[in-house]
Amino acid sequence: MSDAVPRFRRLHESGCFVMPNPWDVGSAKLLASMGFSALATTSAGFAWTIARPDNHVTLDEALAHLRAISAAVDLPVNADFEGGFAVDPARVGANVAKAVTTGIAGLSIEDSSGDAENPLFEFALAVDRVRAARKAIDASGTGVVLTARSEGFLVNRPDLEETIRRLRAFAEAGADCLYAPWVRDLAQLQAIVEAVAPKPVNALAAGDFATVDELAAIGVRRISVGGALARTAWTAAVAAAREIAEKGTFTALARAVSGSEINGWFR
Repeated sequence: MSDAVPRFRRLHESGCFVMPNPWDVGSAKLLASMGFSALATTSAGFAWTIARPDNHVTLDEALAHLRAISAAVDLPVNADFEGGFAVDPARVGANVAKAVTTGIAGLSIEDSSGDAENPLFEFALAVDRVRAARKAIDASGTGVVLTARSEGFLVNRPDLEETIRRLRAFAEAGADCLYAPWVRDLAQLQAIVEAVAPKPVNALAAGDFATVDELAAIGVRRISVGGALARTAWTAAVAAAREIAEKGTFTALARAVSGSEINGWFR
């Protein structure tokens, strides 16, 4: 039986670790070879591989992706499980029960609604959804780590006080780890860390606003990069293709890593 879950839980007990986000099996295997202690999926990165925008994959597609990534690497994998693929807490719980059978070691549930007018679920509903996820994990006996995300800063509602209120409530509802993506100010991140202590906090490093050492110094326990690695790969491919289409030249291709080197990564 895999020891991924207890390994993942131990990582949250002290120190600070980086958990990069592969978007497919190949990128997962490559990242696993680089010495990272855990990986996390990215809903956006995966969606782009099947020509969808973020938050437009089906539950079955997401579950298949989680199985593939978990089976490909001997590292704990945290699942970006979006909003649980449901609004109603009971359905969230039922879907989480399916997700924890895929081999993942952790799973996140977010409070974004997808409604442009009201982009966050109402407070009580958001808390009930986390509570339902906790109940489903406990019933499974898997011990999968539950991360609760409050998305205010990501959906242009950057209210630190409300974010902290939600994260504290999520912690009380049973979340093991708390996460407010797109908070890029160290003082605000430190306020979050202190507000939910002793629960660990995940920080999103999708740009160069801070280093690992700086995030560790303010008490961040876990760092992920979301879809940023996938976006970096797309950036290079698009730039090279545009050069060919617009200029008829191929200089970007000459800078690419060789096929033989890539083949070597997967032998």
